[in-house]
Amino acid sequence: MALPPVFAASALYDNLLQAALRQFFDRATFETEPIPSLSSDGRLAIEPTGDPSVLSVRWFGTRHVLHVPASRPFTSHEVRLARAIGAVLAARYRAIFDPKQMLERGDLFRGAIEDRYIAAFLDEGSYIQSTEQKRADLVAGVIEVLRVAALSSYENRAISSGVLLLDGQVDPVRTARSEDPQAYRYTQALTGVKSFFRVCDGIQTQFLVNGDGLVLDIVDLTRWSRESGAAARTGVTCPAVYRAHALATSGNRNICVVLSPNHEIKVFAEGVQMFSFSNARWHLLDLQAKHQLWTAVVGNPALAERVLQTALDLSDARQGALFVVLRHPAVSLPLLVAPGDQLDSSLAAPSPGVAPSRTQLMYMLRGRTAVTIDPAVLAGLARIDGATVMDPSGRILAIGAILLHPEPLEPHSTLAVEGARTTAAIAAGRYGAVLKVSEDGLITFYDRQERIWDI
Repeated sequence: MALPPVFAASALYDNLLQAALRQFFDRATFETEPIPSLSSDGRLAIEPTGDPSVLSVRWFGTRHVLHVPASRPFTSHEVRLARAIGAVLAARYRAIFDPKQMLERGDLFRGAIEDRYIAAFLDEGSYIQSTEQKRADLVAGVIEVLRVAALSSYENRAISSGVLLLDGQVDPVRTARSEDPQAYRYTQALTGVKSFFRVCDGIQTQFLVNGDGLVLDIVDLTRWSRESGAAARTGVTCPAVYRAHALATSGNRNICVVLSPNHEIKVFAEGVQMFSFSNARWHLLDLQAKHQLWTAVVGNPALAERVLQTALDLSDARQGALFVVLRHPAVSLPLLVAPGDQLDSSLAAPSPGVAPSRTQLMYMLRGRTAVTIDPAVLAGLARIDGATVMDPSGRILAIGAILLHPEPLEPHSTLAVEGARTTAAIAAGRYGAVLKVSEDGLITFYDRQERIWDI
């Protein structure tokens, strides 16, 4: 016997909720339990649990409980994303049983539903029971335009582009431009004009779009951020090449969406990079929370910030690296790095006419720290195959070191099936904090042989 439409829709949307929670909270274990429910009205609730490492989501006749390690509880951004997912699904559920809403809010069903989750996160309070146009709809539309652009090319070159979406209707830098009658909307209709994307590279220049979706201008983002009076921020926020993008959204409700040359969609808001779309899925970056975890383990805020910033820059450039900050270098350095790779090793001066070894080549780095050398120099050193090893003060102990594995791999160890850089990173995690940068852009933090987070 066929299910009544309301129960069929309830089952469908509960499955969509489960899929979304598993996608965005893959670090959590997931439990589902039935609960008494007298109706299926589409109301979704994030229930308090009293435990910051447990998140409970109730919808219809089901409660979904997510657990994460107590050492890394759910962050405020993760709870906010769960609420955004619920808001989108509840709005769509209500609309399918209300012909008036379905007619007026057909935009809810356009594009990828994951884009709606991101938009609802950025525009908190959206998708309540209302038929008015939401700013979240505009954000989702901008993302969809760049999604299409990512599938296109122009003269055999990948397209990169970007949009700075203003909170208001008026450009704070060039007010008169906001009232030009020839202004057009930033919509999917533009995706058929490939040359449209070439006039804005998304890195240095951005399309300036107001709260009504009108394209006001093409701006040099660094200059615009400075002249608009955007509040400066400190700390690690994003790769250095995107610092102006983060700054343009600092101290205001502007949103910056960029299609990078790597075909990655980056979303900036509240002065930080909030999301990235890469490898066919969205990622909540939560950079501030991850920065705090990394800093707490390293124990040296200046060193932690310099290394993480370098890792972010190398990741954006799709260049691999491995950073190791040893907890007890006097004990662990000989176990991890061969004497010939240690910068402090006593080596004879190179003989005339004989090429120096790599350690001799780097003699000028003895006693130097990762904090005091130029950031570009640290990045260049990190690109050398092998690991950059430091002590807690940041003193550089080895460059391009091939790390030792003092203990043989067990037959069923996960190390046996990992790549060389990952194997080295996990092994080095016995002795200190490790950042591994993969050439596909993934940054992973290991500590005590445990994977703490990914970016």
